[in-house]
Amino acid sequence: MSPKIDPFVQHFRASAPYIHAHRGRTFVIMFGGEAVASKDLRTLLYDVALLHSLGVRIVLVAGARPQIDASLHRRGRSPKYINGLRITDDVAIECVKEAVGATRVELEALLSMSLPNSPMAGARLRVATGNFVMAQPIGVLDGVDYQHTGKPRRVDAEAIRQRLDDGAIVVLTPIGYSSTGEAFNISSHEVAAATATALRADKLIGLLEGDGVPDEKGHPHSQLTPREAEEILRSGRELGHDVERHLAAAIEACRAGVPRAHLVARKSDGALLRELFTRDGVGTMVTSEAFEGVRPAERGDVGGILALIEPLEEQGILVRRPREMLENDIQRFTVIERDGMVVGCTAFYPYPDDAIAELACLVVHPDYRTTGRGDQLLQYFERQCAAQGLRRIFVLTTQTSHWFRERGFESCNIDDVPAARRSAYDLGRRSKILLKTLD
Repeated sequence: MSPKIDPFVQHFRASAPYIHAHRGRTFVIMFGGEAVASKDLRTLLYDVALLHSLGVRIVLVAGARPQIDASLHRRGRSPKYINGLRITDDVAIECVKEAVGATRVELEALLSMSLPNSPMAGARLRVATGNFVMAQPIGVLDGVDYQHTGKPRRVDAEAIRQRLDDGAIVVLTPIGYSSTGEAFNISSHEVAAATATALRADKLIGLLEGDGVPDEKGHPHSQLTPREAEEILRSGRELGHDVERHLAAAIEACRAGVPRAHLVARKSDGALLRELFTRDGVGTMVTSEAFEGVRPAERGDVGGILALIEPLEEQGILVRRPREMLENDIQRFTVIERDGMVVGCTAFYPYPDDAIAELACLVVHPDYRTTGRGDQLLQYFERQCAAQGLRRIFVLTTQTSHWFRERGFESCNIDDVPAARRSAYDLGRRSKILLKTLD
């Protein structure tokens, strides 16, 4: 009997591939002024410090919308928005400077903590800020003069990289500067997307105020392509300003070459770490890359396939396949790869003379056995048969016959399989033989 593994040790070991993968990578993390005002800001920055200690190069982009609005109210003024954009008049730009300055000081102060008996003990983080974002005015749109509201014109990526190379965390705020010496209020989401693009960052991460990006049933999406994300924005569904702006930034960054954008719920404790250091994460990932897919196996997949099948071999559910056999037969295997890990496999053994194929070694990782991955592999297998003119599939199984029967397989006897396969049938295992005829 295997010794019981402590859950902490198990989780820590499971995070090791992600610790290695993220070291030396550049992440741009954006969050709104609500996070800055929250009592949870300190915990969030603890997690940021942990990422930094693991070798992640971090740029923080902090919004300040509620702080700017509060500054306006103190001056007896009301915020003015049209189409979600602030009209930044002369009074508002002074409020922007005040709020952004206070936000920057707050972040710098918290990131400077290194008290004993705290998560920041011994951290000694350096923070870099500066005029890294060049801006230009939005100007007049549909007859509305947005005055000191601007948009990113250029991000000084080289200067930011120098600060990251020096081991600093770079902090950006929603303000940019023009060559004429003016300051402009810019959407923090636009700053984040432009910065991630200019840096060729590995990830853009958005911390949402809500629960995530919901589908039509209200359940959060786990993965979207930029096209799918754009369709959600155009659908007219009520997402909330925060989600809409984060999703728009994710689309912009991914289309400009950032491999992945992650949108996670800020108020969920540890969401940033769980998104980055677990296989399935807890948020919505927008990516142009294939995060998961069914594909032909390669020689480098042998280790992953062995990790899947060995526990079932030990239980007697599968026939033992030595590494050498897998290496020789690897071209017959199909795998489901999820974020670099093999989570499913099956093998294809055709008998063209009999217009039939054997489906063998159909295995799905225990974490994904109720998520339709087995059906994905079966459908892929059936397409392989159709492409080669094979009209029937047979399978030998000792414990999963009901699963196959639910998918159109019927019991048959040894005489229904090709003669070449009959000679290799193991009478001692007494495997049931099931057959399916393709439409």
